[in-house]
Amino acid sequence: MSVKIIAFAGSLRKDSFNKKLVKVAASGAQSFGAQVTVIDLKDYPMPIYDGDLEQADGLPENAKKLKKLMIESDGLLISSPEYNSSISAVLKNTIDWVSRSEGKDEPPLAALRGKVASVMSASPGAMGGLQSLVHIRATLGNLGVLVLPNQIAVAKAHEAFNNDGTLKDEKLKNTILKIGRDLAAAVVKLKS
Repeated sequence: MSVKIIAFAGSLRKDSFNKKLVKVAASGAQSFGAQVTVIDLKDYPMPIYDGDLEQADGLPENAKKLKKLMIESDGLLISSPEYNSSISAVLKNTIDWVSRSEGKDEPPLAALRGKVASVMSASPGAMGGLQSLVHIRATLGNLGVLVLPNQIAVAKAHEAFNNDGTLKDEKLKNTILKIGRDLAAAVVKLKS
């Protein structure tokens, strides 16, 4: 069975720990046989969501591109930093734009409702961005996304990765690979 997953970090930083983390989890999903598309939100710049802008101009082109990728996907693999104990602005803005309908014939929340997601975080702090995962889960869950219970918050992320983006700790690496595999497996079960 074909499983399509889109993987991304809620960070724009070039050397983001969360970009590194989501790539590890994506390889876990790929090892299960999923077709994973890893994207960088920096390649999809969008204005801050504004209802007046949407009414005047419709969705920005990059929002349409992201929305199309999400509609075509079965699952979402998201790693996001914690900003002030909450969700990152770029992740929230992405969710806000892709959640919008593009006409009367499109069902509400077409890019999100019915998807399965796994979430994770990495931070130099002692809690690894754990507080942001509560907000991400609530946001996605309220939009009809089934967020799997397993998650990870990698603390002291500045010490966790090698220069090439791989993880130093084998046990941690296996835990993160399992999150990716579990997402792919959950999608297979739900689709069958």
